[in-house]
Amino acid sequence: MTGTAPERMVVIGSGTMGRGIALSALLAGLDVDLVDVEERALRAAGAWISGYFARHPRTEPSEEPVRGRLATTRNLDDVLDAAGVVIEAVPETPALKEQIFGRLKSAPPDVLLASNTSTMSVSALAEACGGSAMVVGMHFFNPAHKMRLVEVVTGDRTSGEAESAAVALARRLGKEPIVVRDVPGFVTSRLGLLLGTEAMRMVEEGVADAASIDRAMTLGYGHPLGPLRLADLVGLDARLNNLRSMFARTGDERYRPPGVLERLVAEGRLGRKSGRGFFDYDDAPGAGAAGEAR
Repeated sequence: MTGTAPERMVVIGSGTMGRGIALSALLAGLDVDLVDVEERALRAAGAWISGYFARHPRTEPSEEPVRGRLATTRNLDDVLDAAGVVIEAVPETPALKEQIFGRLKSAPPDVLLASNTSTMSVSALAEACGGSAMVVGMHFFNPAHKMRLVEVVTGDRTSGEAESAAVALARRLGKEPIVVRDVPGFVTSRLGLLLGTEAMRMVEEGVADAASIDRAMTLGYGHPLGPLRLADLVGLDARLNNLRSMFARTGDERYRPPGVLERLVAEGRLGRKSGRGFFDYDDAPGAGAAGEAR
């Protein structure tokens, strides 16, 4: 593989991040194979992507309609041979990600193998993939088709070829890549999780209510979104997985998940996608229901 971007992408995981990454690729003119073990999840992702193009007809980058460039499947092995790049975008669960990268050993040797991880060790994923030098982190942000940043994370075994390919791909997708070393939390999660976790602890301690804490950061520091609304947007289940991963890797008490976060997730209050989190979202799809923990 060279530093140029591929023309066909395999995205593993059709949840919030997977479908957003797939949409970014389609907008850039790439063909996409979207893979998930759940047929219902694939149907929901396909409907969401088709709905986006129906609402934004002028964004279609090709004369061929999007339905001709997006394929869905439950069988990863069926699409690996034709892939130019594979991006894994499943929940931040170490055993699941390592299992997937174990299966990616069968990918052609020149295919870029990227993980949309926010906290996991890229070097560990490469080990699970037989020590492949083509494993790299590509940390997208939610919503993936709108947010411009991608952290390109290089592990101990990541080759210069893989790094160049990931940077080129990010730019092809209209993103701004930054290259970071494989340390716990990289740049953004290391900083963002600390801020969000401290805000949650303030809620627990009764320092102020969630709305006031968020208002302090938007008005006082110019943040476009407060840390608690941001956690709701990311998904409180995803934030809990991130914190568990960081705490396991570092042992740093600052990353121990707050009790209020554990409780909200246990109650099915997952944030915006379920209609309730630290805030209520009456206009959210699935408001009032638990929603999918993806």
